[in-house]
Amino acid sequence: MKWVVFNQKGGVGKSTICTNLAAVSASLGLKTLLVDLDAQGNSTFYSGFSPESDDSLSVADMFKQVVGWFSTPNPPNAYTHPTPVDNLFVLPASPTLNDMERELESRYKMFKLRDTLKELDEFDHIFIDTPPNFNFYTKAALIAADAFIVPVDCDDFSVQAVARLLNNVMELKSDHNPNLEFAGIVINQFSTQAKYPKKLIESLEAQELPLFETRINSAIKVKESHAEALPLVIGYPKHKVSIQLKALFEELIN
Repeated sequence: MKWVVFNQKGGVGKSTICTNLAAVSASLGLKTLLVDLDAQGNSTFYSGFSPESDDSLSVADMFKQVVGWFSTPNPPNAYTHPTPVDNLFVLPASPTLNDMERELESRYKMFKLRDTLKELDEFDHIFIDTPPNFNFYTKAALIAADAFIVPVDCDDFSVQAVARLLNNVMELKSDHNPNLEFAGIVINQFSTQAKYPKKLIESLEAQELPLFETRINSAIKVKESHAEALPLVIGYPKHKVSIQLKALFEELIN
């Protein structure tokens, strides 16, 4: 199963949720791949991946191969690397993704990620992190995926962006991936004591949009886990947010 975690708005916890869901999957003994399509590489860093050399192949190199930049093709698994988390592998990001985007789009290579991931059938689950915009890499991810997850924070701008996001995705679904499913919206940075988040949730429910029952709270420990380059569910498995992320994973697979 391949999931995309996507929102056109930045700062909604996309990389945090994607990396931790992948880590939960791996912790259950499932061979799991985390694909980082954001040039910032937050998920790559957060997974604990540290390239052994500058020659470590990245997702950018995978795209270079499909446009013929490599004279000798590499097998798809040459781009996947183990992380310090057992059973968790990463297809790491690269800053060069930004430089390549225009050429890849002009040559219409959006289906190449789908083709590559199909060959990586040794993985039980694949989680794909995307840039915070509807660009070439996000489109490639949605074409490659079985389902997508939309994290939103408790902010009015984030909620307003959902309708535009869904319009974009539904058009792509119609044209390129008719089997793509909308898994649901994840409410992130939720506070049970504040009234405003509840109003935003009611607004989403009024639009009859699918929401996960699990809400993800804010916590300083999440930021600490970022700095430690260790997914929260692995470093602090008993933390309340770790428990929420595990519950979210259970909802997702069921």
